[in-house]
Amino acid sequence: MGLTELKQRVAELANLGGALDLLHWDLETFMPKGGVEDRASQVALLGRIAHEWFVADEVGAWLVAAETEVRGLDPTSDDVRAVQVLRRDFDRERKVPTAWVAEFARTTSLAQHAWRDARAGAGFAHFRPHLERVLDARREYAGFFTPWKSVYDPLLDDFEPGTTTADVERVFAELRPPLVALVEAIRTRGRAVDAGFLDGDFDEVQQTEFGMDVLRRMGFDFDRGRQDRSAHPFTTAFSRNDVRITTRFDRACLSPALFGSMHEGGHALYEQGIAAEYARTALGRYASLGIHESQSRLWENVVGRSRQFWKRFYPELQRRFPTLASVPIDSFYRAINRVAPSLIRVEADEVTYNLHIMMRFDLELALLRGDLAVADLPTAWREASRAALGIAPPDDANGALQDIHWSGGAFAYFPTYTIGNLAAVQLFDAAAAAVPGIPADIERGEFGALLGWLRENVHRHGRKYEPGELLRRATGRPLEAAPYLRYLHTKYADVYGLG
Repeated sequence: MGLTELKQRVAELANLGGALDLLHWDLETFMPKGGVEDRASQVALLGRIAHEWFVADEVGAWLVAAETEVRGLDPTSDDVRAVQVLRRDFDRERKVPTAWVAEFARTTSLAQHAWRDARAGAGFAHFRPHLERVLDARREYAGFFTPWKSVYDPLLDDFEPGTTTADVERVFAELRPPLVALVEAIRTRGRAVDAGFLDGDFDEVQQTEFGMDVLRRMGFDFDRGRQDRSAHPFTTAFSRNDVRITTRFDRACLSPALFGSMHEGGHALYEQGIAAEYARTALGRYASLGIHESQSRLWENVVGRSRQFWKRFYPELQRRFPTLASVPIDSFYRAINRVAPSLIRVEADEVTYNLHIMMRFDLELALLRGDLAVADLPTAWREASRAALGIAPPDDANGALQDIHWSGGAFAYFPTYTIGNLAAVQLFDAAAAAVPGIPADIERGEFGALLGWLRENVHRHGRKYEPGELLRRATGRPLEAAPYLRYLHTKYADVYGLG
């Protein structure tokens, strides 16, 4: 015996994790500011309990017994893969002291609220000591996994199993020159794109209703999920049957909520699509953050910024916002795909977006290595932004304080966005090759075939396959930059008349 006991403990941990996630979701959405200290203590306690339950000696004994039980079975069977996943997780978590887990949960809960206050006007100095504590904690965490080639490696492996810092550097080295060249070609040879009509006065009720209609059409099940608002949009899943997304609304600009809803909807579809039989098991979560991001970017950009999509949905948008009635669909399509270096990552266009990610990667790697002090981060950010994007933020809210990730300890998270961008195009190309009618379906506002392919080839598998294996199984290829670069060049040559 061992496998049965192991499965029971994992199910209990999944329930505990759902409760912990609910506390985090409330922290981000509805919790009053005065509750932050108490909430930090609550998440620290639950985090400590969850860690203790998982790394207990009996779990190690059950694992050994379970490995014996599944020996000789089909290596791709659910039980074999579940035991392999648990062995990897158990061996990693045993290296991390429970006291560290509890303190880190408390530290990041406080840091996230300090970040909000700093961004709202208290300034970087208010956030600085919190970030220093978080950074120290992440360095300490990396130390639990020595030896490594880079302090970044063990952090990255948590988010993108099997990927190293060297892998990221190779991908970025391949992407950066052609992206910079495309930006320059657009700047010097591209025809002008007017996007002024995307700014104005857009009723938030109408924005909400349009976004929810699109989410329903995409396949988001509101009986198993909901949408709320937050300062920084995110998706969280307490289970496959309770998936929450948040969106940021801006009455003066149509784009944030419009594409934010589709982005978070893509994340939510993944969570809702994990196989029901994997619920509360070792396989019942996503494969990696890069694969997760591939789903949000596929729906937001490959689908949501396509001509086909707006042939169906633009008349409805014009009906809700009469100021768009005189704007031709081609002008609207070009406007939502306008390339212009911007300060804010989440509002960046497809061409410059990865330059934001590369900049953050360079900065956080320097922070972790000790080459950059937290006190010097605002200045370093401005200099890096000027070098990468040609613009520098006028204040820290638009610079070093714009992303929530570091306040939550998510160092090494940013590269998964670029991994997701690349994987999104590979997956969409594979889906369209397998089901040639998908582009025509999108033009009719029908997404069942695309979602069905993603369900079968990505979503349902949960953690059964590591990200690299999952992508190979779905597309026949490892992660590659070439399809993504080809997609960008084809699309933006059309948008900007580059020939």
